[in-house]
Amino acid sequence: MMLVKVMFYVLAAIALGSALYVAASKNLVRSVFMFFVTLFALAGLYVLALADFVAITQIVIYVGGILVLILFAFMLSGRETLDAIQKQKGKFISLSKLPAVLLAALFFVVMFITLRQVRVDELDWVRTAVADGNVIKPDTILIENIGVNLMTLYLLPFEAISILLMFALIGAAHLSRKEPQA
Repeated sequence: MMLVKVMFYVLAAIALGSALYVAASKNLVRSVFMFFVTLFALAGLYVLALADFVAITQIVIYVGGILVLILFAFMLSGRETLDAIQKQKGKFISLSKLPAVLLAALFFVVMFITLRQVRVDELDWVRTAVADGNVIKPDTILIENIGVNLMTLYLLPFEAISILLMFALIGAAHLSRKEPQA
């Protein structure tokens, strides 16, 4: 149990540190590579949470698909585009970024208050699930049920995620398009 805690804290520190670097870095290529590290650390956290399928899916879809596509978009977009994007530098905290900082701070406060006030064992749906015996045990094999649940119970969120991924692909393709010289 102690090793699991140590691994959790190490992976969480790696995920947070690399995510902060991604947000603060002014070099887009380095940010993309550090985003790889963030996603791998999150996949490790999924493995620690006994969600192996989610971890593998994240690596295959996000690291193997979308991030590589974004990297190709940056490489194909040309030096002028990258230079133009990097010239949009500013201070880390400036007046133009104030709404984003305020929104992030508000989100953090709401998450902190919610986590302090919620008692997970007292939630109605948790009590109902425990009473019905509908709980996930560590030795339960869930992979067979994931496909059935994705196509029945969770069809709407599954389709919403697929549309989000499609927009990411369209955005990456748009970034890779060269603008005609004026």
